Amino acid sequence: MNYQKVVLFTGDTETLAYFSRRLAEYFSSLKKQVFLFDFEEELESFLKLTWFIEKGNTVVITFNFIGFCGEDIFIEKNGKLLWDNLEIPCLNIVVDHPFYYHKFQPLLPKKYIQFSIDRDHENYLKRFFKEIVSGGFLPLAGTEYYCLEEEKITIVSANGKKYPYDYGRKSQWIPYKERSMDIIFTGNYTTTESLKPHLKEVNEEYAAFYFRIIEDFLKNPSLKIEEGIEKHLWKEVEKITEEGIKTCMPHMIFVDLYVRFAFRAKAVQTLVDAGFRVNVFGGGWENLQCNHPENLILHGMLDSSECLEKICDSKISLNVMPWFKDGAHDRVFNSMLNHAVCLTDTSKYLKEILEDGKNVVFYELNDWNGLIKKVDYLLTHEREAEQIAASGQKYAKKFHTWKNRGKILDKYIQNRL
Repeated sequence: MNYQKVVLFTGDTETLAYFSRRLAEYFSSLKKQVFLFDFEEELESFLKLTWFIEKGNTVVITFNFIGFCGEDIFIEKNGKLLWDNLEIPCLNIVVDHPFYYHKFQPLLPKKYIQFSIDRDHENYLKRFFKEIVSGGFLPLAGTEYYCLEEEKITIVSANGKKYPYDYGRKSQWIPYKERSMDIIFTGNYTTTESLKPHLKEVNEEYAAFYFRIIEDFLKNPSLKIEEGIEKHLWKEVEKITEEGIKTCMPHMIFVDLYVRFAFRAKAVQTLVDAGFRVNVFGGGWENLQCNHPENLILHGMLDSSECLEKICDSKISLNVMPWFKDGAHDRVFNSMLNHAVCLTDTSKYLKEILEDGKNVVFYELNDWNGLIKKVDYLLTHEREAEQIAASGQKYAKKFHTWKNRGKILDKYIQNRL
């Protein structure tokens, strides 16, 4: 397809809008005309959109079904989607497990392609939704803070020292040894107790069933989410079928959220109680139960760009994967691109592309003493840690930016559509 126009979305979920703006920068660099539909100015955006889109010359790129969720504004008087009336290809990058979004399947445009950020998610799509065209595996990417096009930036370390960046010149990173934060975690926290009210509509027997699955994950964190759930469905639900598995999966979102936040809490709590100061940027961390709260440095909510700025002033950026066992999270590549040591649990994909101790440091979710030892080693061997950070930045800049992902999408559009 020889296209010249790209539609992306903003004004909905902050993180996804941020990803969309990064892709918008890339497609603009290709001299494509890019339209960012802003949900905060929905009516005005829609009027402009109707003048912008052009049959045979436009593609839509979105995340997590934004634009395909049954939004009234995109449904025309004939009851059809705007995208269908103009036969516009719609590419959707799904950044959560597909079982979160079964309900949107009947609402999808006719020329719809779905990309998965985890190879297990792609397999799930091909297994249960054969009618949906898969665009393949497209892992999330990271952003180098100094490369943002939105504004000229000055990094300010927590100690007050300024590190300006002039476009067209080499980035002046805060030197590793001068970074003010030893450990950072960027992301929200929800207590597992606060998730339990989501079970109020199920009886005690079903609740016990959910917690048996959760307990299995807590003991066996290498289990894939669908693997662990399916294991219990086959074992405990009489005469369960393949279609029955598909029907049950969306009801397991509680399990996924419970497990991911339990391990997120455990990783941070382990380091805090071991005597390390952990700077957390995100909501809910004031509710973390730990023995040494004085080591938990609360900074509150930040947007995506502000989180990158803080990583630039950190030595170690901690990541806990949201149960992507064959994919990556943007925290991994954001950490690497901004010269922090990425300290993350593993996935099959990450083990394939990264080298432990060279451009990343891996830990295991069932080895908390090992996590403590790795952090202690990195903080007492700064020269080696700095080399890992530098190597990670060089590698991620070559392979894992949104420019890299944009190239893949552009190639797909030109060769497959």
